[in-house]
Amino acid sequence: MELLVLFAPIVLLFVLVMLFFNFIPVGLWISAQAAGVKVGIMSLVGMRLRRVPPAKIIFPQIKAVKAGLDVTTDKLEAHYLAGGNVDRVIDALIAAHRAEISLSFERAAAIDLAGRNVLEAVQMSVNPKVIETPLISAVAKDGIELSTKARVTVRANIDRLVGGAGEPTVIARVGEGIVTTVGSAESHKEVLENPDRISATVLDKGLDAGTAFEILSIDIADVDVGRNIGARLQIDQAEADKNIAQAKAAERRFAAQALEQEMKARVQEMRARVVEAEAEVPRALAEALRQGNIGAFDYYSLRNIMADTQMRQFIGGVGQQPLLDDEEEGEEHPE
Repeated sequence: MELLVLFAPIVLLFVLVMLFFNFIPVGLWISAQAAGVKVGIMSLVGMRLRRVPPAKIIFPQIKAVKAGLDVTTDKLEAHYLAGGNVDRVIDALIAAHRAEISLSFERAAAIDLAGRNVLEAVQMSVNPKVIETPLISAVAKDGIELSTKARVTVRANIDRLVGGAGEPTVIARVGEGIVTTVGSAESHKEVLENPDRISATVLDKGLDAGTAFEILSIDIADVDVGRNIGARLQIDQAEADKNIAQAKAAERRFAAQALEQEMKARVQEMRARVVEAEAEVPRALAEALRQGNIGAFDYYSLRNIMADTQMRQFIGGVGQQPLLDDEEEGEEHPE
């Protein structure tokens, strides 16, 4: 019990010392002072209170001071609180300083906050990047398709990184230039003979305007001959014309068939009327005989005329066999 009472103050003191050194980064302050970074111990305590890890501010500042850059602690802390990557911004400033590229801390911080990798941009300014486009299909005036792949060498433009278009825009503009150049060629052979014509035409269009890059060169990596689009279009057009002609012919044929059916119906109707009218003839003759309008001699003369007419039709192949028998045919002049 006496030992516990004896060692309790020592343990409490040790705990207090550990809490002190944990809250107040004395070691980090000593490292900063040794590197020539002028920062007070209370500034580090203030960072703790503002929930800013002092190490993420002091270590990048030490690198900046050793590289000969003049960057204050307040700027670094403000950039961290804004959500930026302090370490990457300092690395980019050091790289730009070594490459003798004009880049201020404000510009680097703005690029970083814009979501771009400022260190990669500085490295691209020193070492240009090659962007390879996908296969771009274009058709010359003779109807032959050409598939072209290009390699675009670009260098980052620090001044246009904020608000400038990215790689997809450069690829799209290069593709547009390739399609325009190939499409304006009279023959695909002209493009195959002079592929540098594409590069020259595309470069003259100033495709890097408004982008975050500066196009250094456009090299045609591959040109392949594809399908004969012109011939295919002509075949499709001919097939379409044939289908239209067949449809119109079918329409005319159906119209003719409909007209024929209509005419047949009219002929049947007329025949029915003739049959109906012929059926009334015997009744009319009987009524005429009954009333004395015609005599027997007139009746037999009419029968002879009808028989003669039927015989002539039969001989001519128009009508059917005469309905009258031989005896009736002979009765021409009854007494």
